[in-house]
Amino acid sequence: MTEETPGFDEKPDVSPGTDDAEPKAAETPASKDSLDEGSAAPAGDASAAKDVALTAQLDQAKMALSERTADLQRLQAEYQNYRRRVERDRVTVKEIAAANLVTELLPTLDDIGRAREHGELVGGFKSVAESLETVAAKMGLMQFGKEGEPFDPTIHEALMHSYAPDVTETTCVAILQPGYRIGERTIRPARVAVAEPQPGAADKSEETEDAEESGGPEKG
Repeated sequence: MTEETPGFDEKPDVSPGTDDAEPKAAETPASKDSLDEGSAAPAGDASAAKDVALTAQLDQAKMALSERTADLQRLQAEYQNYRRRVERDRVTVKEIAAANLVTELLPTLDDIGRAREHGELVGGFKSVAESLETVAAKMGLMQFGKEGEPFDPTIHEALMHSYAPDVTETTCVAILQPGYRIGERTIRPARVAVAEPQPGAADKSEETEDAEESGGPEKG
């Protein structure tokens, strides 16, 4: 009877790492999918963040463009106002210079006017006088003041006053000295004699108008 060799019937021991290796190999595909999903999520978040940043930059650019456009429009308006002011001042300075010059000529122009009224503007004196008046007109000098026009204290200076039955308002009845202006600037008001309606004439006129409207006095 032979001795049984102890241990031959027993199964060999399996190393602990062998069983664990097979499940790990089986789990490898699942682990790969989870890694792919994890890498895709951060990529999407980065794209969205980039879009938000670009939108913010675009909004800032639009705001900056709007501000610059408003600044440009304001500068253009200020420049146009500046040009109008300069042109207005230039015209004003020109009128003042011309007014200062022709003011010194007004007594001479008055003498020419009186000589013309008396028929003394003849010969060479007439030619010189007309040349002087032409130069003054080129400088913008204009004469005003006529008999029969309503009295205006802004352009007339009343030197004489009277009453007249044939006027209905204060009227210039004589021009003692003509007025002169350059553009809208009055250099000298017209010196005139004025006449006003006679006291009580307005009341009589109203009574006459009322009588005419009522058909006159009633007959008995």
